[in-house]
Amino acid sequence: MMAGLRQRDDSLTERMDDPDCDPALLRRTYQRFEVVNRLVAGWRRTYVAHVRPRLRAARARGHVPRVLDVGCGAGDVTRALERWAARDGLRIEVTGVDPDAIAIDEATAAATRSGSHARFLRVRAGELGEKFDVVVSNHVLHHIDDLPTFLDETAGCCAHGGLVVHSDIERSLFAYAAFSVLALPFTAGNLIREDGLLSIRRSYTASELRVVVPVPWHVTTQSPSRVLLRSEVLGA
Repeated sequence: MMAGLRQRDDSLTERMDDPDCDPALLRRTYQRFEVVNRLVAGWRRTYVAHVRPRLRAARARGHVPRVLDVGCGAGDVTRALERWAARDGLRIEVTGVDPDAIAIDEATAAATRSGSHARFLRVRAGELGEKFDVVVSNHVLHHIDDLPTFLDETAGCCAHGGLVVHSDIERSLFAYAAFSVLALPFTAGNLIREDGLLSIRRSYTASELRVVVPVPWHVTTQSPSRVLLRSEVLGA
């Protein structure tokens, strides 16, 4: 692994995380996330393997399953989960939360255009005070400085018998080189490539994540260059 990728570099700051980031640039970046996530995030596989069984179990218990997407950005993963569940005959209630006002504006607008019933709120997960059957996040872990607290907050949003799934990039030379090339067509007027490469350098490897996460969290990998952090041992 090249020198800059051997160790996680949490000293790097993505431009999207800058409070003074240009709003127009930020909007254009959020608007590009759906295309990029479809290419690299692998959420369809994660839905089939982990999310759908939990939704069906919740439905079997006689209630409408509830899903929370933490750090939802423009809400493309949120809406995809709602859409896939509908195709499977599962009516679900979906909520996306993000502390960024522009993210929530973009997510709400996209939901209106697509006919989605997803709810989007500008709050942090720990501020919600609600319970969900499934809690997910996409590309959030590498942003978090206090990982144990974040994991406690997201687990605390889960109802008894629920599931939390955090999906992120796994840092590797392959991920860095592939994204560097893959993102080239999407770079005009946004931060997708610039911040994406910084994200990879900030991201964990699976072995690093296993060292820092507490029981009962489980770390698995997903090809190509993805890491999943899951917990099924949740409070009521």
